[in-house]
Amino acid sequence: MSAPLLQVESLTKRFGGVVAADGIALDLPTGEFHAVIGPNGAGKSTLVALLCGEVAPENGSVRFDGAEITRLSADRRSRLGLARSFQITSLFPEFTALDNVALAVQARAGHSFHFWKDARRDPSLREPALQALAAVGLEARANHRVDRLSHGEHRQLEIAVALASKPRLLLLDEPMAGLGPDETARMTALLRKLKGIVTVLLIEHDMETVFALADRITVLVYGRVIASGDPAAIRADAAVREAYLGEQDTRADA
Repeated sequence: MSAPLLQVESLTKRFGGVVAADGIALDLPTGEFHAVIGPNGAGKSTLVALLCGEVAPENGSVRFDGAEITRLSADRRSRLGLARSFQITSLFPEFTALDNVALAVQARAGHSFHFWKDARRDPSLREPALQALAAVGLEARANHRVDRLSHGEHRQLEIAVALASKPRLLLLDEPMAGLGPDETARMTALLRKLKGIVTVLLIEHDMETVFALADRITVLVYGRVIASGDPAAIRADAAVREAYLGEQDTRADA
């Protein structure tokens, strides 16, 4: 059996007296759509930051495609094929959607942004950028400024930016945050299209989306994994229902 694409062992991180990651272990085979859920403050976004290299762990290890990457910078991890979207959008609002994605294509090629005004007309940048926009359903909005797009379109665009780097592993930090019902349906359809194309680790509060898409689900509570398995096993787990899923019936914002 081949090694997992991503393998996390005993990952630990504290912020003062708060244990945000308490010996987290998980693995993702290539092609899996894996969701991480848990109550607010469970350590989900900290986990993403640890995986991306934005935060250094105190203990534990992260391996990607068999290679130790625990101490690598975020930039070096990105070059290996890890890409992420953010819980809060991080786009260039004064640029067009196409410009934003073309910047990501340029960054993947390792080029400087000093000559961006010329590079933005470069077909080697524009064509892959247009392909990424088409993949998320934004090709018709390519020449619109980001500050004129809707919040849902910002979310779609962030995924296009991430896809432009040709990732092997896509880390999505609450892509449904702030979306209305119609936008959530569009985002769910988009994520379904990505299944089998790229390995995905999804952090999400929207349980309907999680259970509709995930091959496996890991549940965090207070920085610790309390369960991991397929959706049916997670639904049936009494500890999960007590710690998290049961709250969905009484707390809409859980």
